[in-house]
Amino acid sequence: MLYHLHHTINQSVQPIHLWAQACSKQLKQPWMLPFRFNTFTNTALASLELIERCTDNYEKPEFGLHNTEINGEEVRVREEVAYSLPFCDLLHFRRAGSYNHPKVLLVAPLSGHYATLLRGTVENFLPDHEVYITDWQNARDVPTREGSFSFDDYVRYLIEFMEFLGPETNVIAVCQPSVPAVVAVTIMSERNNPNLPKTLTLMGGPIDTRLNPTGVNDYASGKDLEWFETKVICTVPGEFPGAGQRVYPGFIQLSGFMSMNMDNHINKHFKFFGDLIKGDGDSAEAHRTFYNEYLAVMDLPADFYLDTIRKVFLEHRLATGTMMFEDQQIDTKAVKNVALLTIEGENDDITGNGQTKAAHDVLSSIPDSLKMHYEQPNVGHYGIFNGRRFRQEVSPVIKDFIKKHADAAPAKVEEKAQPTPAKTASVTADTPSEKPESSKPAAPKTTTRAKRATSAKATTSKTETTARKTTAKRATPAKATATKPAQPSAAKKAASSTAKAPETKTVTDTAADKATKA
Repeated sequence: MLYHLHHTINQSVQPIHLWAQACSKQLKQPWMLPFRFNTFTNTALASLELIERCTDNYEKPEFGLHNTEINGEEVRVREEVAYSLPFCDLLHFRRAGSYNHPKVLLVAPLSGHYATLLRGTVENFLPDHEVYITDWQNARDVPTREGSFSFDDYVRYLIEFMEFLGPETNVIAVCQPSVPAVVAVTIMSERNNPNLPKTLTLMGGPIDTRLNPTGVNDYASGKDLEWFETKVICTVPGEFPGAGQRVYPGFIQLSGFMSMNMDNHINKHFKFFGDLIKGDGDSAEAHRTFYNEYLAVMDLPADFYLDTIRKVFLEHRLATGTMMFEDQQIDTKAVKNVALLTIEGENDDITGNGQTKAAHDVLSSIPDSLKMHYEQPNVGHYGIFNGRRFRQEVSPVIKDFIKKHADAAPAKVEEKAQPTPAKTASVTADTPSEKPESSKPAAPKTTTRAKRATSAKATTSKTETTARKTTAKRATPAKATATKPAQPSAAKKAASSTAKAPETKTVTDTAADKATKA
């Protein structure tokens, strides 16, 4: 009912939007030029644009990254789908030419905004890295025949992407995906998956939300799960391809974001109005660019949203060692050979200080020589992955960390018994008659989904196939990569050496920088 009401209101204001758009175009015609440069006309144009923007439906923005600069030369960039799953595409920003650069998987948050929120992050890594990013689909556009999407499905997607990209991948999880990224790496470590990433970077992630809780944490933990299920979960109406899907609507998430700092948003729009009247085009364009991205929101799958509320914010399962995957408790101590970098912002009002750093305690078996924590002074949540401070101070830390561990040999891992595959008691909605998996590995089912990349690699570990839940729309990659990393003798010495305290790096800002909050 709520979703249908919101959609009806949006449609009802479209005539006003079109009227404001038409009037604005008329005032900008050549014959109006003699009357353009006066306060009355500028005020009319500013009012019309404000009406037009307030009544607009903001759809998914474009990345718009068509070129980059490598070694002083401009290089063309082509955006392509490297691997496709029903709820997510793995995008590859393919650069013209061949380069021996580290491979980076940016895990974008599935928290209401599109992956284009990390446009600046992608742009910064393009000159010296092979960049891939998770492009999550708007749940309202995913047909119900694809089934539902839960927290466990999110973890499976990450594992499948890492298997496709191979063992030389460097994973960077921004905010919300920090928790499923840790779970995915843990599962791969427990199963001795040869495609473990070289490094894992967690940026502003809610690993332990009990530490320095913020307004977001208080909102999520201040109510029980039943409240969320009854108050904010809606069913997509028939006007959309995903009609019938249960979702957490993007417009509810956006209203929550804006209500946290409503005065600031109102003041920014008044300033935008004034900039238009004064003719300050640069400031006005900066406002448009930011809010075109900020106001474009997507619906989240209901099962994933409720699972995240329960596991991350209510029960703190990862921090307390009680996280489950496919009805089996995971052991984060199994992760030993993945270099870990955690990054926090000093003024982060979304993920409190210490919440991301807690990953060092969760992944306690990783040697201290492979761990690093970095706190960026004078930035908030957004500033740790975008903006000037990110480009000048945070990004170099990540790149140096990746470079440092890119060629490092993995430490010797003690062999241990394989975990017994879990018998699945329930399945996704698209396979209601599926029986629990047996201990014998089953061949994954294929799909004719048009966007599936034909060059996808095959999953190689026998135990991986056993534990994976079969889904009707899961892809079967076509090329196997089963190279086991070499174990140099020097690794034994590194593993047995005396551990040092995790490296912590901070920077000191100038007085001018401290006056500007990112």
